Amino acid sequence: IDVICDNEAKIISKIHDKDVRLEKAEEIDSIIPGTEKMEHRPVVIGFGPAGIFAALTLARKGYKPIVYERGESVDKRTETVEKFWKSGELNLESNVQFGEGGAGTFSDGKLTTRIKDHRCTFVLDELINAGAPSEIKYESKAHVGTDLLKGVVKNIREEIKRLGGEVHFDSKLEKLSYENGKLKKIIVSGKEIPCEALVLAIGHSSRDTYEMLHKENVSMDAKAFAIGVRIEHPQELINISQYGENHKHPKLQAADYRLTYQSERLKRGIYSFCMCPGGVVVAAASEEGRLVSNGMSYHARDLENANSALVVTISPEDFEGDSPLRGMEFQRHYEELAFKLGGGNYKAPVQLVGDFLKDRISTKLGEVTPSYTAGYEFKELKDCLPSYVIDALKEGIYNFDKKIKGYEREDAVLTGIETRT
Repeated sequence: IDVICDNEAKIISKIHDKDVRLEKAEEIDSIIPGTEKMEHRPVVIGFGPAGIFAALTLARKGYKPIVYERGESVDKRTETVEKFWKSGELNLESNVQFGEGGAGTFSDGKLTTRIKDHRCTFVLDELINAGAPSEIKYESKAHVGTDLLKGVVKNIREEIKRLGGEVHFDSKLEKLSYENGKLKKIIVSGKEIPCEALVLAIGHSSRDTYEMLHKENVSMDAKAFAIGVRIEHPQELINISQYGENHKHPKLQAADYRLTYQSERLKRGIYSFCMCPGGVVVAAASEEGRLVSNGMSYHARDLENANSALVVTISPEDFEGDSPLRGMEFQRHYEELAFKLGGGNYKAPVQLVGDFLKDRISTKLGEVTPSYTAGYEFKELKDCLPSYVIDALKEGIYNFDKKIKGYEREDAVLTGIETRT
């Protein structure tokens, strides 16, 4: 909590509390204008968190940015996603990954950061101004919730437009065009757009755009990531572990967790990621014939299951070849295996933890019912993940049971696969 008062030093001297201290006010960085005349308005590609705040910042400075987002507006996108979950009919341009608000729109709206930067306050303030709950300003693990976040991103869009900006949906970047080594125009959904200043905020799943940029000789490097599964437990089990005998207190929200483990034997990290208290596991594919899972919670976080990604670190050394895009091909390979293993139509392969640890296919559920939104089939997850990932997941689950009693319970559910950390 930041407090400003008179005679701060004198007050501090009387409190004698190590958690109360003076902090020097950080100077807010200002945007430094360029020296060359900008012939055309700046363009932002993508309207997820990065694109939203890039466009908002530019609009506040009077630049009147033009935003192009390949997916639909959030209301149309929600209808499209729900149709996919029910029918398996995937829209390649508008889905859980693409569209207004980005992938986070269907993933709880977590506001996780592990950096201390004054700009984080700016982001939180703008979200609150747009309708997010005020408690995100002080909660240690703040979240907005998928249901509330949709209204928030619409309000920010309207603010950008009020300031003179434009936001276009169903508009996909297809090509860059240079003259004398400088960007001069872009092609968006077949239309030529003059452009000298371009912000690429395309997220981690716009693989076709990365392929186009690679062909255009845009510099890029392969990066490390993690893959694994989604794990589901009864939310009450997590509440009991985290809160103890007070777990039913009405003032307590659904508990979350964050677990990490380093396998010395396998030289890999295993960790939980994007933990969703009282949430659901969702089908999150963005390419045909490739299966991806993710997690989501609404603001209330009041559903029966707790779910989290349980993932294993992957480094560029694990990829074949030397292309900077080889990590994408690695992901695609295992997403295709998972799709086929689930039987097609984006059903997910599922295995209970007890059976997973004993290398056998599951035949019936226990108390935990899979929440995956597009249906599931009992399969062995070793058939859609690398063997070293399977070994690491087993080692991690055994270790995490020491931290959360019941983590390795026989009927906890594993859903394949998580590849978009």
